[in-house]
Amino acid sequence: MQQEYQIQVSPEIAQNPEKLKLFVAKNKRLNSKDIRHVQILKRSIDARQKNVKVNLRIHVFLNEDFVETPVEIPRYNDVSNAREVIVIGAGPAGLFAALKLIEKGLKPIVIERGKNVKDRRRDLAAITKFHLVDEDSNYCFGEGGAGTYSDGKLYTRSKKRGDVNKILELLIAHGATKNIGIDAHPHIGTNKLPKIIQAIRETIIQYGGEVLFNSRVTDILIKNNEVTGVQTQNKDIINASKIILATGHSARDIFELLYRKGILIEAKPFALGVRVEHSQQLIDQIQYHCETRGDYLPPAPYSIVKQVKKRGVYSFCMCPGGVIAPCATAPGEVVTNGWSPSKRDQPTSNSGIVVELKLEDFEPFKDKGPLAGMEFQKQIEQTAWRLGGETQKVPAQRLVDFTQGKLSKDIPETSYMPGTTSTELSEVLPKFIHETLQEGFKQFGRSMHGYLTNEAVVHAPESRTSSPVRIPRDYKTLEHPQIKGFYPCGEGAGYAGGIISAAIDGEKCAEQISYSFKMS
Repeated sequence: MQQEYQIQVSPEIAQNPEKLKLFVAKNKRLNSKDIRHVQILKRSIDARQKNVKVNLRIHVFLNEDFVETPVEIPRYNDVSNAREVIVIGAGPAGLFAALKLIEKGLKPIVIERGKNVKDRRRDLAAITKFHLVDEDSNYCFGEGGAGTYSDGKLYTRSKKRGDVNKILELLIAHGATKNIGIDAHPHIGTNKLPKIIQAIRETIIQYGGEVLFNSRVTDILIKNNEVTGVQTQNKDIINASKIILATGHSARDIFELLYRKGILIEAKPFALGVRVEHSQQLIDQIQYHCETRGDYLPPAPYSIVKQVKKRGVYSFCMCPGGVIAPCATAPGEVVTNGWSPSKRDQPTSNSGIVVELKLEDFEPFKDKGPLAGMEFQKQIEQTAWRLGGETQKVPAQRLVDFTQGKLSKDIPETSYMPGTTSTELSEVLPKFIHETLQEGFKQFGRSMHGYLTNEAVVHAPESRTSSPVRIPRDYKTLEHPQIKGFYPCGEGAGYAGGIISAAIDGEKCAEQISYSFKMS
Protein backbone atom coordinates (compact mmCIF):
# COMPACT_ATOMS: atom_id res chain seq x y z
CA MET A 1 0.00 0.00 0.00
CA GLN A 2 1.19 3.52 -0.80
CA GLN A 3 0.15 6.84 0.68
CA GLU A 4 1.08 10.35 -0.42
CA TYR A 5 1.46 13.17 2.12
CA GLN A 6 2.48 16.80 2.31
CA ILE A 7 4.52 17.48 5.46
CA GLN A 8 6.74 20.16 6.96
CA VAL A 9 9.80 19.10 8.94
CA SER A 10 13.03 20.50 10.34
CA PRO A 11 16.08 20.52 8.01
CA GLU A 12 17.71 17.80 10.13
CA ILE A 13 14.75 15.45 9.77
CA ALA A 14 14.55 16.14 6.03
CA GLN A 15 18.16 15.01 5.67
CA ASN A 16 17.89 11.85 7.81
CA PRO A 17 15.83 8.94 6.33
CA GLU A 18 15.40 7.17 9.67
CA LYS A 19 14.29 10.32 11.51
CA LEU A 20 11.97 11.14 8.61
CA LYS A 21 10.41 7.69 8.88
CA LEU A 22 9.79 8.12 12.63
CA PHE A 23 8.34 11.59 12.10
CA VAL A 24 5.91 10.31 9.46
CA ALA A 25 4.85 7.43 11.70
CA LYS A 26 4.10 9.76 14.61
CA ASN A 27 2.59 12.60 12.57
CA LYS A 28 0.33 10.35 10.47
CA ARG A 29 -0.38 7.83 13.25
CA LEU A 30 1.21 4.94 11.44
CA ASN A 31 3.11 1.96 12.79
CA SER A 32 6.78 2.62 12.05
CA LYS A 33 7.30 -1.10 11.50
CA ASP A 34 4.85 -0.97 8.59
CA ILE A 35 6.80 1.79 6.83
CA ARG A 36 9.20 0.14 4.40
CA HIS A 37 10.32 3.34 2.67
CA VAL A 38 9.66 7.07 2.51
CA GLN A 39 10.26 8.48 -0.96
CA ILE A 40 10.69 12.24 -1.29
CA LEU A 41 8.85 13.48 -4.39
CA LYS A 42 9.29 17.24 -3.99
CA ARG A 43 11.33 19.37 -1.60
CA SER A 44 11.43 23.10 -0.87
CA ILE A 45 12.77 25.29 1.93
CA ASP A 46 10.49 27.66 3.83
CA ALA A 47 12.64 30.34 5.49
CA ARG A 48 9.85 32.86 6.14
CA GLN A 49 9.77 32.16 9.88
CA LYS A 50 12.58 32.29 12.43
CA ASN A 51 12.77 28.50 12.50
CA VAL A 52 13.49 27.32 8.97
CA LYS A 53 11.37 24.40 7.77
CA VAL A 54 11.47 22.05 4.79
CA ASN A 55 8.30 21.29 2.86
CA LEU A 56 8.15 17.73 1.55
CA ARG A 57 5.76 15.84 -0.68
CA ILE A 58 6.35 12.19 0.08
CA HIS A 59 5.28 8.68 -0.94
CA VAL A 60 5.07 6.29 2.00
CA PHE A 61 5.35 2.57 1.25
CA LEU A 62 3.39 0.55 3.84
CA ASN A 63 4.07 -3.19 3.97
CA GLU A 64 5.29 -2.85 0.41
CA ASP A 65 8.85 -2.77 -0.85
CA PHE A 66 10.09 0.23 -2.74
CA VAL A 67 11.71 -0.62 -6.08
CA GLU A 68 13.55 2.28 -7.62
CA THR A 69 12.99 2.64 -11.34
CA PRO A 70 16.18 3.66 -13.16
CA VAL A 71 15.96 6.63 -15.48
CA GLU A 72 17.46 5.51 -18.77
CA ILE A 73 18.28 7.12 -22.08
CA PRO A 74 15.44 6.38 -24.53
CA ARG A 75 16.13 3.83 -27.24
CA TYR A 76 15.78 5.72 -30.48
CA ASN A 77 15.79 4.39 -34.03
CA ASP A 78 18.85 5.07 -36.17
CA VAL A 79 18.34 8.20 -38.28
CA SER A 80 21.58 8.10 -40.30
CA ASN A 81 19.69 7.98 -43.59
CA ALA A 82 16.65 10.04 -42.57
CA ARG A 83 15.66 13.52 -43.75
CA GLU A 84 18.11 16.10 -42.46
CA VAL A 85 17.43 19.18 -40.35
CA ILE A 86 20.10 21.76 -39.58
CA VAL A 87 20.29 22.92 -35.96
CA ILE A 88 22.44 26.02 -35.50
CA GLY A 89 23.79 26.08 -31.95
CA ALA A 90 24.59 23.34 -29.42
CA GLY A 91 23.10 24.98 -26.35
CA PRO A 92 20.09 23.51 -24.52
CA ALA A 93 17.64 24.56 -27.25
CA GLY A 94 19.76 23.03 -29.99
CA LEU A 95 20.66 19.82 -28.14
CA PHE A 96 17.11 19.06 -27.03
CA ALA A 97 15.81 19.93 -30.49
CA ALA A 98 18.28 17.36 -31.85
CA LEU A 99 17.09 14.69 -29.42
CA LYS A 100 13.47 15.38 -30.33
CA LEU A 101 14.27 15.24 -34.06
CA ILE A 102 15.84 11.81 -33.55
CA GLU A 103 12.77 10.71 -31.58
CA LYS A 104 10.65 11.81 -34.55
CA GLY A 105 12.79 9.89 -37.05
CA LEU A 106 14.71 12.88 -38.45
CA LYS A 107 18.45 13.43 -38.69
CA PRO A 108 19.81 16.51 -36.91
CA ILE A 109 22.99 18.17 -38.11
CA VAL A 110 24.05 20.31 -35.15
CA ILE A 111 26.40 23.12 -36.16
CA GLU A 112 28.31 24.76 -33.30
CA ARG A 113 30.63 27.73 -33.76
CA GLY A 114 32.66 26.85 -30.67
CA LYS A 115 34.55 23.87 -29.32
CA ASN A 116 33.46 20.80 -27.41
CA VAL A 117 33.07 21.10 -23.64
CA LYS A 118 36.53 19.77 -22.86
CA ASP A 119 38.41 22.03 -25.25
CA ARG A 120 36.39 25.09 -24.18
CA ARG A 121 38.18 25.05 -20.81
CA ARG A 122 41.44 26.29 -22.28
CA ASP A 123 39.71 29.33 -23.77
CA LEU A 124 37.95 30.10 -20.49
CA ALA A 125 41.30 29.95 -18.70
CA ALA A 126 42.79 32.32 -21.30
CA ILE A 127 40.12 34.92 -20.49
CA THR A 128 40.96 34.75 -16.79
CA LYS A 129 44.75 34.53 -17.02
CA PHE A 130 45.62 36.46 -20.16
CA HIS A 131 42.49 38.58 -20.80
CA LEU A 132 42.13 36.98 -24.24
CA VAL A 133 38.60 36.45 -25.60
CA ASP A 134 38.03 33.92 -28.39
CA GLU A 135 34.95 35.07 -30.31
CA ASP A 136 33.86 31.47 -30.96
CA SER A 137 34.82 29.76 -27.70
CA ASN A 138 34.05 31.45 -24.38
CA TYR A 139 31.52 31.34 -21.54
CA CYS A 140 28.64 31.88 -23.99
CA PHE A 141 29.75 29.99 -27.10
CA GLY A 142 30.71 26.34 -27.40
CA GLU A 143 29.12 22.98 -26.72
CA GLY A 144 26.35 23.28 -24.15
CA GLY A 145 25.97 27.02 -24.61
CA ALA A 146 26.08 29.64 -21.87
CA GLY A 147 24.60 27.40 -19.18
CA THR A 148 27.39 24.81 -19.23
CA TYR A 149 30.03 26.98 -17.60
CA SER A 150 27.73 29.48 -15.96
CA ASP A 151 25.84 27.51 -13.39
CA GLY A 152 23.20 25.17 -14.76
CA LYS A 153 20.24 26.45 -12.77
CA LEU A 154 17.11 24.60 -13.87
CA TYR A 155 14.32 26.58 -12.24
CA THR A 156 11.66 27.63 -14.70
CA ARG A 157 8.19 29.15 -14.79
CA SER A 158 7.56 27.51 -18.18
CA LYS A 159 5.50 24.60 -16.86
CA LYS A 160 2.55 25.52 -19.08
CA ARG A 161 4.72 25.57 -22.20
CA GLY A 162 5.98 22.01 -22.13
CA ASP A 163 6.89 18.91 -20.18
CA VAL A 164 9.48 20.08 -17.64
CA ASN A 165 9.69 16.62 -16.05
CA LYS A 166 10.65 15.07 -19.36
CA ILE A 167 13.53 17.53 -19.75
CA LEU A 168 14.69 16.76 -16.21
CA GLU A 169 14.44 13.01 -16.85
CA LEU A 170 16.57 13.30 -19.97
CA LEU A 171 19.19 15.22 -17.98
CA ILE A 172 19.11 12.57 -15.24
CA ALA A 173 19.41 9.81 -17.85
CA HIS A 174 22.54 11.53 -19.16
CA GLY A 175 24.16 11.78 -15.73
CA ALA A 176 22.50 14.50 -13.64
CA THR A 177 21.63 13.77 -10.01
CA LYS A 178 18.05 12.65 -9.34
CA ASN A 179 17.71 15.56 -6.93
CA ILE A 180 16.97 17.86 -9.87
CA GLY A 181 13.62 16.09 -10.16
CA ILE A 182 12.90 16.69 -6.46
CA ASP A 183 14.13 20.17 -5.52
CA ALA A 184 11.89 23.18 -6.08
CA HIS A 185 14.89 25.12 -7.45
CA PRO A 186 17.04 22.41 -9.09
CA HIS A 187 20.66 23.07 -9.88
CA ILE A 188 23.33 20.90 -11.52
CA GLY A 189 26.51 22.94 -11.13
CA THR A 190 29.20 24.00 -13.55
CA ASN A 191 31.53 21.21 -12.41
CA LYS A 192 28.94 18.54 -13.31
CA LEU A 193 27.37 19.88 -16.51
CA PRO A 194 30.18 19.23 -19.01
CA LYS A 195 29.95 15.44 -18.67
CA ILE A 196 26.18 15.59 -19.04
CA ILE A 197 26.45 17.71 -22.18
CA GLN A 198 29.05 15.34 -23.60
CA ALA A 199 26.73 12.39 -22.91
CA ILE A 200 23.89 14.12 -24.79
CA ARG A 201 26.20 14.68 -27.76
CA GLU A 202 27.20 11.01 -27.71
CA THR A 203 23.52 10.01 -27.77
CA ILE A 204 22.90 12.25 -30.79
CA ILE A 205 25.83 10.71 -32.66
CA GLN A 206 25.02 7.16 -31.55
CA TYR A 207 21.61 7.31 -33.21
CA GLY A 208 22.78 8.84 -36.47
CA GLY A 209 22.85 12.58 -35.87
CA GLU A 210 25.87 14.77 -36.59
CA VAL A 211 27.56 17.38 -34.39
CA LEU A 212 30.01 19.76 -36.06
CA PHE A 213 32.30 21.95 -33.93
CA ASN A 214 34.37 24.99 -34.95
CA SER A 215 31.71 25.69 -37.60
CA ARG A 216 30.48 29.25 -37.25
CA VAL A 217 27.57 29.95 -39.60
CA THR A 218 28.34 32.97 -41.79
CA ASP A 219 25.34 32.79 -44.12
CA ILE A 220 21.86 31.33 -44.24
CA LEU A 221 21.10 30.30 -47.79
CA ILE A 222 17.67 31.28 -49.10
CA LYS A 223 15.97 30.80 -52.45
CA ASN A 224 12.44 32.02 -53.23
CA ASN A 225 11.92 32.82 -49.53
CA GLU A 226 12.77 29.26 -48.50
CA VAL A 227 15.90 28.12 -46.68
CA THR A 228 18.18 25.80 -48.62
CA GLY A 229 21.06 25.48 -46.20
CA VAL A 230 23.92 27.34 -44.50
CA GLN A 231 27.51 28.32 -45.17
CA THR A 232 30.20 28.23 -42.49
CA GLN A 233 33.37 30.27 -42.02
CA ASN A 234 35.27 27.44 -43.73
CA LYS A 235 33.16 28.04 -46.88
CA ASP A 236 31.48 24.68 -46.33
CA ILE A 237 27.88 24.52 -47.55
CA ILE A 238 25.41 22.27 -45.75
CA ASN A 239 22.05 21.80 -47.44
CA ALA A 240 18.68 21.30 -45.77
CA SER A 241 15.13 22.55 -46.21
CA LYS A 242 14.57 23.06 -42.48
CA ILE A 243 16.75 25.10 -40.12
CA ILE A 244 16.39 25.60 -36.37
CA LEU A 245 18.20 28.76 -35.28
CA ALA A 246 19.24 28.24 -31.64
CA THR A 247 22.28 30.48 -31.30
CA GLY A 248 21.69 32.00 -27.85
CA HIS A 249 21.28 35.59 -26.68
CA SER A 250 24.82 36.73 -27.50
CA ALA A 251 25.12 35.77 -31.20
CA ARG A 252 25.37 39.34 -32.41
CA ASP A 253 26.89 38.35 -35.74
CA ILE A 254 23.77 36.27 -36.48
CA PHE A 255 21.47 39.18 -35.63
CA GLU A 256 23.55 41.40 -37.94
CA LEU A 257 23.43 38.76 -40.68
CA LEU A 258 19.64 38.54 -40.53
CA TYR A 259 19.34 42.33 -40.62
CA ARG A 260 21.67 42.61 -43.63
CA LYS A 261 19.70 39.95 -45.51
CA GLY A 262 16.43 41.75 -44.88
CA ILE A 263 15.06 38.97 -42.67
CA LEU A 264 12.55 40.40 -40.25
CA ILE A 265 13.79 40.86 -36.68
CA GLU A 266 12.60 43.19 -33.91
CA ALA A 267 14.19 45.12 -31.05
CA LYS A 268 13.20 43.59 -27.71
CA PRO A 269 13.29 45.04 -24.21
CA PHE A 270 15.63 43.31 -21.77
CA ALA A 271 17.24 44.14 -18.42
CA LEU A 272 20.70 45.45 -17.58
CA GLY A 273 22.58 46.32 -14.42
CA VAL A 274 25.37 45.05 -12.22
CA ARG A 275 26.48 41.93 -10.37
CA VAL A 276 26.91 42.27 -6.62
CA GLU A 277 28.92 39.92 -4.41
CA HIS A 278 28.39 39.32 -0.67
CA SER A 279 29.87 36.79 1.71
CA GLN A 280 27.72 33.67 1.71
CA GLN A 281 27.76 33.70 5.50
CA LEU A 282 26.05 37.10 5.53
CA ILE A 283 23.33 35.95 3.10
CA ASP A 284 22.81 32.82 5.21
CA GLN A 285 22.41 34.95 8.35
CA ILE A 286 19.89 37.24 6.63
CA GLN A 287 17.84 34.50 5.02
CA TYR A 288 17.97 31.84 7.73
CA HIS A 289 17.78 34.23 10.72
CA CYS A 290 20.80 32.65 12.38
CA GLU A 291 24.47 33.21 13.11
CA THR A 292 25.59 29.94 11.52
CA ARG A 293 23.77 28.02 8.79
CA GLY A 294 24.51 24.55 10.18
CA ASP A 295 24.95 21.24 8.42
CA TYR A 296 21.40 20.57 7.23
CA LEU A 297 20.65 23.60 5.09
CA PRO A 298 22.09 24.50 1.69
CA PRO A 299 23.70 27.91 1.12
CA ALA A 300 20.86 30.42 1.08
CA PRO A 301 19.71 32.12 -2.11
CA TYR A 302 17.67 35.28 -2.29
CA SER A 303 15.15 36.69 -4.74
CA ILE A 304 14.00 40.26 -4.51
CA VAL A 305 11.95 42.63 -6.68
CA LYS A 306 11.31 46.34 -6.20
CA GLN A 307 9.74 49.15 -8.19
CA VAL A 308 11.78 52.33 -8.65
CA LYS A 309 10.50 55.19 -10.80
CA LYS A 310 8.05 52.84 -12.52
CA ARG A 311 10.81 50.37 -13.41
CA GLY A 312 11.38 46.91 -12.05
CA VAL A 313 14.68 46.40 -10.21
CA TYR A 314 15.30 42.77 -9.39
CA SER A 315 17.80 40.03 -8.63
CA PHE A 316 18.74 37.85 -11.58
CA CYS A 317 20.61 34.51 -11.74
CA MET A 318 21.46 34.51 -8.04
CA CYS A 319 24.37 32.16 -7.29
CA PRO A 320 24.74 30.97 -3.67
CA GLY A 321 28.23 29.75 -2.84
CA GLY A 322 29.38 30.82 -6.29
CA VAL A 323 31.74 33.06 -8.24
CA ILE A 324 31.54 35.86 -10.78
CA ALA A 325 32.79 34.97 -14.26
CA PRO A 326 34.08 37.03 -17.23
CA CYS A 327 31.55 36.44 -20.01
CA ALA A 328 32.61 38.72 -22.87
CA THR A 329 32.11 37.23 -26.34
CA ALA A 330 34.47 39.54 -28.23
CA PRO A 331 37.64 41.51 -27.55
CA GLY A 332 37.08 45.06 -26.37
CA GLU A 333 34.19 44.43 -23.98
CA VAL A 334 33.62 43.41 -20.36
CA VAL A 335 30.59 41.32 -19.31
CA THR A 336 29.87 39.62 -15.98
CA ASN A 337 27.79 36.60 -15.05
CA GLY A 338 27.80 34.15 -12.14
CA TRP A 339 27.92 30.42 -11.50
CA SER A 340 28.03 27.93 -8.64
CA PRO A 341 29.58 24.47 -8.39
CA SER A 342 27.24 21.60 -7.55
CA LYS A 343 27.91 21.86 -3.80
CA ARG A 344 27.66 25.65 -3.83
CA ASP A 345 30.55 25.63 -1.41
CA GLN A 346 32.38 28.85 -2.31
CA PRO A 347 32.61 31.48 0.47
CA THR A 348 30.86 34.15 -1.61
CA SER A 349 27.46 34.58 -3.20
CA ASN A 350 26.59 36.82 -6.11
CA SER A 351 23.57 37.99 -8.03
CA GLY A 352 22.78 40.13 -10.99
CA ILE A 353 20.80 43.18 -9.92
CA VAL A 354 19.19 44.57 -13.04
CA VAL A 355 16.86 47.29 -14.23
CA GLU A 356 13.94 46.75 -16.57
CA LEU A 357 14.56 48.50 -19.89
CA LYS A 358 12.02 49.81 -22.39
CA LEU A 359 12.23 50.24 -26.14
CA GLU A 360 12.32 54.03 -25.80
CA ASP A 361 15.58 53.70 -23.84
CA PHE A 362 17.27 52.69 -27.10
CA GLU A 363 16.27 55.92 -28.86
CA PRO A 364 19.91 57.17 -29.19
CA PHE A 365 20.56 54.14 -31.42
CA LYS A 366 17.38 54.32 -33.50
CA ASP A 367 19.45 54.48 -36.69
CA LYS A 368 20.42 50.85 -35.97
CA GLY A 369 16.80 49.78 -36.40
CA PRO A 370 16.03 46.45 -34.68
CA LEU A 371 19.65 46.27 -33.47
CA ALA A 372 19.23 49.40 -31.31
CA GLY A 373 19.05 47.45 -28.05
CA MET A 374 22.09 45.42 -29.01
CA GLU A 375 24.08 48.61 -29.70
CA PHE A 376 22.92 50.08 -26.38
CA GLN A 377 24.17 46.93 -24.65
CA LYS A 378 27.43 46.87 -26.60
CA GLN A 379 28.33 50.50 -25.80
CA ILE A 380 28.09 49.88 -22.05
CA GLU A 381 30.26 46.76 -22.30
CA GLN A 382 32.89 48.59 -24.34
CA THR A 383 32.91 51.48 -21.86
CA ALA A 384 33.55 49.00 -19.05
CA TRP A 385 36.49 47.57 -21.01
CA ARG A 386 38.06 51.00 -21.47
CA LEU A 387 37.60 51.94 -17.81
CA GLY A 388 39.06 48.59 -16.80
CA GLY A 389 42.31 49.51 -18.52
CA GLU A 390 41.41 47.79 -21.79
CA THR A 391 41.61 44.42 -20.07
CA GLN A 392 39.09 41.99 -18.62
CA LYS A 393 39.40 43.70 -15.24
CA VAL A 394 35.91 44.73 -14.24
CA PRO A 395 34.97 48.21 -13.01
CA ALA A 396 33.90 47.81 -9.39
CA GLN A 397 32.69 49.77 -6.37
CA ARG A 398 31.83 48.95 -2.79
CA LEU A 399 28.05 48.71 -2.36
CA VAL A 400 27.42 51.59 0.05
CA ASP A 401 29.84 53.76 -1.93
CA PHE A 402 27.81 52.91 -5.03
CA THR A 403 24.58 54.10 -3.43
CA GLN A 404 26.29 57.31 -2.28
CA GLY A 405 28.13 58.02 -5.53
CA LYS A 406 31.57 57.79 -3.90
CA LEU A 407 34.68 56.33 -5.51
CA SER A 408 35.88 53.41 -3.36
CA LYS A 409 39.37 53.90 -1.96
CA ASP A 410 40.02 50.21 -2.42
CA ILE A 411 38.21 47.09 -3.59
CA PRO A 412 38.47 43.92 -1.48
CA GLU A 413 39.40 40.76 -3.34
CA THR A 414 36.40 39.23 -5.06
CA SER A 415 35.76 35.95 -6.86
CA TYR A 416 36.11 37.66 -10.25
CA MET A 417 39.47 36.19 -11.25
CA PRO A 418 40.69 38.68 -13.91
CA GLY A 419 40.59 41.35 -11.19
CA THR A 420 38.80 44.63 -10.50
CA THR A 421 39.38 48.34 -11.07
CA SER A 422 37.95 50.84 -8.61
CA THR A 423 35.58 52.97 -10.66
CA GLU A 424 32.66 55.29 -10.02
CA LEU A 425 30.10 53.16 -11.83
CA SER A 426 28.14 56.19 -12.98
CA GLU A 427 30.88 56.33 -15.64
CA VAL A 428 29.89 52.87 -16.89
CA LEU A 429 26.11 52.94 -16.62
CA PRO A 430 23.63 55.36 -18.20
CA LYS A 431 22.37 57.87 -15.66
CA PHE A 432 18.84 56.46 -15.42
CA ILE A 433 20.12 52.91 -14.80
CA HIS A 434 22.67 54.11 -12.25
CA GLU A 435 20.15 56.17 -10.27
CA THR A 436 17.52 53.43 -10.40
CA LEU A 437 20.02 50.90 -9.04
CA GLN A 438 21.13 53.28 -6.28
CA GLU A 439 17.57 53.56 -5.00
CA GLY A 440 16.93 49.85 -5.62
CA PHE A 441 19.85 48.82 -3.41
CA LYS A 442 18.61 51.12 -0.65
CA GLN A 443 15.22 49.42 -0.81
CA PHE A 444 16.89 46.00 -0.81
CA GLY A 445 18.71 47.02 2.37
CA ARG A 446 15.43 47.91 4.07
CA SER A 447 13.96 44.51 3.15
CA MET A 448 17.05 42.42 3.94
CA HIS A 449 18.67 43.85 7.07
CA GLY A 450 22.45 43.74 6.63
CA TYR A 451 22.38 43.46 2.83
CA LEU A 452 23.46 47.09 2.30
CA THR A 453 27.07 46.80 3.44
CA ASN A 454 30.30 48.28 2.16
CA GLU A 455 31.89 44.83 2.38
CA ALA A 456 29.78 43.87 -0.65
CA VAL A 457 31.19 44.72 -4.07
CA VAL A 458 29.31 45.85 -7.18
CA HIS A 459 30.74 44.71 -10.57
CA ALA A 460 29.57 46.29 -13.85
CA PRO A 461 28.00 45.45 -16.16
CA GLU A 462 25.58 42.53 -15.96
CA SER A 463 24.27 42.97 -19.48
CA ARG A 464 23.42 39.59 -21.05
CA THR A 465 20.20 38.83 -19.19
CA SER A 466 18.27 38.01 -22.36
CA SER A 467 18.34 38.62 -26.07
CA PRO A 468 18.14 42.26 -27.23
CA VAL A 469 16.17 41.12 -30.29
CA ARG A 470 13.19 38.93 -31.06
CA ILE A 471 13.04 36.96 -34.30
CA PRO A 472 9.32 36.68 -35.10
CA ARG A 473 7.61 33.38 -35.84
CA ASP A 474 4.10 32.13 -36.37
CA TYR A 475 2.63 31.24 -32.98
CA LYS A 476 1.25 27.93 -34.30
CA THR A 477 3.81 26.65 -36.80
CA LEU A 478 6.82 28.36 -35.09
CA GLU A 479 8.09 29.14 -38.59
CA HIS A 480 9.42 32.58 -39.47
CA PRO A 481 6.59 34.53 -41.19
CA GLN A 482 8.85 35.57 -44.07
CA ILE A 483 11.15 32.57 -44.64
CA LYS A 484 9.78 29.08 -45.10
CA GLY A 485 11.63 26.31 -43.27
CA PHE A 486 13.27 28.76 -40.85
CA TYR A 487 12.53 28.20 -37.13
CA PRO A 488 13.84 30.82 -34.66
CA CYS A 489 14.30 29.10 -31.32
CA GLY A 490 15.30 29.55 -27.70
CA GLU A 491 16.85 32.47 -25.86
CA GLY A 492 18.52 34.05 -28.87
CA ALA A 493 15.23 34.35 -30.71
CA GLY A 494 13.48 35.77 -27.67
CA TYR A 495 11.39 32.72 -26.71
CA ALA A 496 13.12 31.34 -23.62
CA GLY A 497 14.84 32.46 -20.45
CA GLY A 498 17.03 29.65 -19.16
CA ILE A 499 18.11 26.04 -19.68
CA ILE A 500 14.73 24.39 -19.18
CA SER A 501 12.62 26.86 -21.14
CA ALA A 502 15.19 26.81 -23.97
CA ALA A 503 15.16 23.00 -24.02
CA ILE A 504 11.35 23.00 -24.13
CA ASP A 505 11.38 25.48 -27.00
CA GLY A 506 13.89 23.34 -28.89
CA GLU A 507 11.61 20.33 -28.54
CA LYS A 508 8.60 22.33 -29.73
CA CYS A 509 10.41 23.50 -32.88
CA ALA A 510 11.50 19.94 -33.65
CA GLU A 511 7.95 18.68 -33.22
CA GLN A 512 6.63 21.34 -35.61
CA ILE A 513 9.23 20.38 -38.21
CA SER A 514 8.24 16.73 -37.89
CA TYR A 515 4.60 17.70 -38.35
CA SER A 516 5.37 19.87 -41.40
CA PHE A 517 7.22 16.99 -43.07
CA LYS A 518 4.26 14.71 -42.52
CA MET A 519 1.88 17.27 -43.97
CA SER A 520 4.00 17.98 -47.06
